[in-house]
Formats: sequence, C-alpha cells, structure tokens
Amino acid sequence: MSAFQKETVLSVRHWTDSLFSFTATRDPGFRFQNGQFAMIGLEVEGKPLMRAYSMASANHEEELEFFSIKVEDGPLTSRLQKIREGDIILVGRKATGTLITGNLIPGKRLLLLSTGTGLAPFASLIKDPDVYENYETIVLAHGCRQISELAYGEHLVDGLRNHEFFGPLIRDKLVYYPTVTREPFRNRGRITDLITSNQMFDDIAQSGLDIATDRIMLCGSPAMLEELHAMFSARGFAEGNHSQPGHFVIEKAFVER
Repeated sequence: MSAFQKETVLSVRHWTDSLFSFTATRDPGFRFQNGQFAMIGLEVEGKPLMRAYSMASANHEEELEFFSIKVEDGPLTSRLQKIREGDIILVGRKATGTLITGNLIPGKRLLLLSTGTGLAPFASLIKDPDVYENYETIVLAHGCRQISELAYGEHLVDGLRNHEFFGPLIRDKLVYYPTVTREPFRNRGRITDLITSNQMFDDIAQSGLDIATDRIMLCGSPAMLEELHAMFSARGFAEGNHSQPGHFVIEKAFVER
C-alpha cells in the first residue's frame, strides 16, 4: 500500500440516484496541477481497488473533493457510493493528466466541454486564479441527460459567484452553459450538436469557434470525445499533450471506466 495514502472521508453528498460527491483529508505532501487526476479507491480484502478520478478540488484547497457516478455492479463505484464520514479511502501519491493549461497554446477564450462526471477536472480549473489571468473568457459547458444531473455544477458555479474572492474575479469572465438532452430546459441538446450548429455561441451571445483565439479542453463520454476530436481536427485545431502544446486537449483516462 506504499503507493497510496490513506485519507479520511470528511463529507458525502448524494446529488441524484446516480451521482454523488465527497471530500476527504489531503496529505500535505500531495501535489497536483488543477485539471489532473489521481488513482483513488478502497482496500478490499486486503488489496487496493483503484480507479482514476479527477480532483474536483483546486490545488490550493486543504481538502480533496471528487465527483462520481454510481454504477450498481461497478467493482469500485458499487462500494464507493456507500462511503460515509469517517471511512478511509486510498489516494495515489502521484497526480497526472492532460487537462492542464500548460498543454495549450496561449489563447483568449477557454472552452471547457464536459458531460456527466467529466465536469470534475473543470471544477478544479475554474477555481484557479491563473486561469482567469490567462484567458479573457472561460466557457464551462456541461451536458447531461436530465436537469437533476446538473445540480452539482450549478451548486459549484453559484458558490463561486457568491465567493468573497472568486465572485468579483469570475463575474465578467466565467460563462456557465448547462444543457440537457431528455427534458425541456433553457438549453437543449448535445454539446456536439450545439457547437456544430453554433447554437451554444448564439445562446451565450459570443462569436463562433476561432482557431486564432479559442483553446479547448474535453472530458466526458467516449462519443462526445470522438465527435469533437474529429470536428476540431477537421477545422485545423491541433491536439496538445505534455510534449507539444496544442489548440485542444482531451482526457482519455476515464473512457473505459
């Protein structure tokens, strides 16, 4: 177990029948960049059962936070969804991931495009003061099937807007764009379709995609990642990574989870 830290669960909140978040203690030696993930899990029959989870907390916060789906027969999530305050989780000592600003060429507008629990790394990034220093506008798009599944994101953004420090910082820079596919809502449709049709940009009263100024991060369903990767590549956007910054980056660690 030397590759993992034992951390104590501090709080658990169930947002829907299929989504929950939790906070845990953070070892002072655990370092990460906003947008990264770590292996977390539980000790089961004396062995670590681990999966990749993005930190939804920012690197300047003293506690760790994670946002998770519930999978009834999932090896880890079927157990993890039952954790309570005081329980012990395992957290890997090393953080990694492609969703960091250093993997992007400098730009003016940052598009954070997510579905489901793919919102988690962006929850970390929109709490990073440097992001607001480096970009004129940050657009956080979150696609879900039902309105109830937007609750975590809405709570997150509302909290930042009312925050003593972040409120003034994000008021004119952060644009939150929630959308659903299976219920009537002010924004309706798949993120891929809303971008292709330019509807998302019309809804937020901004100009469409511009390779000269737009930088993009993607985290979500395999279908969304595949479609948007093809779309951006066809428009000349280059995918970035640790060795070569680009116009967009994709987190692929969760595709098979």
